[in-house]
Amino acid sequence: MAKIGIFFGTDTGNTRKIAKEIAKKIGDEAAKPLNINRANLTEMLEYDFLILGLPTLGDGELPGLTAGAESESWEEFLPDLSSEDLTGKTIALYGLGDQVGYPDNFVDALGILYEELEDSGAKFVGAWSTEGYEYQSSRAINDDDEFYGLVLDQENQRDMHEERLTKWVESIKPEFGLA
Repeated sequence: MAKIGIFFGTDTGNTRKIAKEIAKKIGDEAAKPLNINRANLTEMLEYDFLILGLPTLGDGELPGLTAGAESESWEEFLPDLSSEDLTGKTIALYGLGDQVGYPDNFVDALGILYEELEDSGAKFVGAWSTEGYEYQSSRAINDDDEFYGLVLDQENQRDMHEERLTKWVESIKPEFGLA
């Protein structure tokens, strides 16, 4: 079995594309990325190393039915996951957002996901610098003024994805026991 589980929520398919790119950069140790609406909790908990990704929908919402997503997503899955003891798990997060269209709640869903899991016992890795982004407010900022995970702006900074993805994946590999 692969060592790292990659789970994502998506509405337009962009978060899925990023999940596939991350898996490719990690290599054989990464499982095939799985949409959270096709995953079950038991399957997710089989992995000690997790990469969780999501877009922010609407005005800072988790992807899910009440946010207008076409199918269930993190909104519906998260209550079960957040009630689990994740001690011994290492989690890296990534999120997609639009800093121009939604500067007042840029990648808020990433912050919501982190907030729901922060007391789970898991170790979080992969914090990402806020430099190079222009926004007014975000719930996805930690006490060190970094994002809780990799942040990508598909709408306005697509040309920076490759460099950001490569740098972020390289930064989390040691945390996942990879060279």
